[in-house]
Amino acid sequence: MKFNWGTGIAVFYSFFVLVLVFAVYRSTQYDNSLVSDHYYADDLAYQQHYNKLVNAQQLEEDLKIWNKIQKREVELHFPADFEEVSGEVYFFCPSDKQSDFRLPVQAGGDHVQRIPTEGLRPGRWKVKVNWKAGGKEFYKEVSITI
Repeated sequence: MKFNWGTGIAVFYSFFVLVLVFAVYRSTQYDNSLVSDHYYADDLAYQQHYNKLVNAQQLEEDLKIWNKIQKREVELHFPADFEEVSGEVYFFCPSDKQSDFRLPVQAGGDHVQRIPTEGLRPGRWKVKVNWKAGGKEFYKEVSITI
């Protein structure tokens, strides 16, 4: 069998079609579950989020988030300026949506909340804290590794 220019074109187009079929197959296997289901509403609410960030930057003493690896817990140290603190702590795992969870802010008399990390999957986590105190709302986000 001779290999002429017609055969070369047929081989090229056959290879091209196989690459396209493979690309379509791989794109259907991609997990897009980490994209927000309500991204339009999230985009419209961004100004409120920005105001929370500005309020947090204006604090004299900011919320401190520490990952105590030896104690297997995360400590949230709220500013002592506020008597009552409320809100929500959101643990976001970028690699697995099913591992995400939310907790209410429950700071003790020493303005510290301790959250045990035993049982959490190892890896990177984002701790997102939406909290209210003194009539204002605040936001803080920190990446930790468990």
